[in-house]
Amino acid sequence: MITNPSGAVEAYDKMLRQGASPGLEARDQGGGDFSSMLRRAAERAADTMLEGERQTLQAAAGTADLTEVVMAVSNAEMTLQTVVTLRDKVVQAYQDILRMPI
Repeated sequence: MITNPSGAVEAYDKMLRQGASPGLEARDQGGGDFSSMLRRAAERAADTMLEGERQTLQAAAGTADLTEVVMAVSNAEMTLQTVVTLRDKVVQAYQDILRMPI
């Protein structure tokens, strides 16, 4: 199923204007602008990757629980896949903007 992000945003706005059910209102993240949100997300992604690396090093030294190692490495792998997918979407959006007629 392919989703259109702008269509999702429009549907969300339409539901808000119609007085939709509670819980659909915008949340105050208390973080400010978009760049600070991206910075926090990047820091969390890096922390997840570092935790996977730390668990792997402990496993190599024989001091870690194998279950925790597998979980940390799986989380790091999923985080990396998410970051790469987001990067690809941003690059694609940028290229689409460049191709727009003026």
